Amino acid sequence: MARNSGISTSSVQRIWRAFGLQPHRAETFKLSTDPLFVDKVRDIVGLYMSPPDHALVLCVDEKSQMQALDRSQPLLPLSPGQAERRSHDYKRHGTTALFAALDIATGQVLGRCYRRHRASEFRRFLDAIDAAVPADLDIHLILDNYATHKAPKIKAWFARRPRYHLHFTPTYASWLNQVERWFALLSERQIRRGVHRSVEELEEAVNAFIALNNAAPRPFRWTKPADDILQSIARFCQRTLAIHATS
Repeated sequence: MARNSGISTSSVQRIWRAFGLQPHRAETFKLSTDPLFVDKVRDIVGLYMSPPDHALVLCVDEKSQMQALDRSQPLLPLSPGQAERRSHDYKRHGTTALFAALDIATGQVLGRCYRRHRASEFRRFLDAIDAAVPADLDIHLILDNYATHKAPKIKAWFARRPRYHLHFTPTYASWLNQVERWFALLSERQIRRGVHRSVEELEEAVNAFIALNNAAPRPFRWTKPADDILQSIARFCQRTLAIHATS
């Protein structure tokens, strides 16, 4: 950059710092193409910020293809001046899928592990939800657009239970589903650093994390109104269009 611009390296560094530029970093993005994007954002954010009375709001999703990994060498723990280290290679011992429902009011999680994540497993999980929630409350489920959630047997299950109300996130907008944030905590604090020599060990670790979460649950607090989210996305789209118009 300095050579091509005809200025010194230190000048380039000062300019980068002044404008907060970090050329070595890159991030990914995906804008939703859902024609009902605005309506769905308003609907789901409204549930978070003003949940209905006499009802439960549950964020439901699957964390599929969780791998039971055994590192080829033991982990080296954190020590003064040295970060935790683990070998780059590992042995795979199978996969499992976690179905989870996060109660946005309490932060408690209902979870079940299944070896597959088809409509039949999702229906079994819905049965577990139905058995666990109070019978006198309406249930609002926030789901993504995964085909499993819209299979004929799932539609029939909901048709027989009118107290369930479905709210689908927009396409490519799973960040609206709070259970995704809980999945990130599960990965960061339990799975990524763990050593699991079998699928059973992995499932035990997942269930232990759920039990620990439910012993002292902490709900996520949604603070950004739908209008602020939509305005932020609009500004991003305008900047993106401007960049393409001048390139």
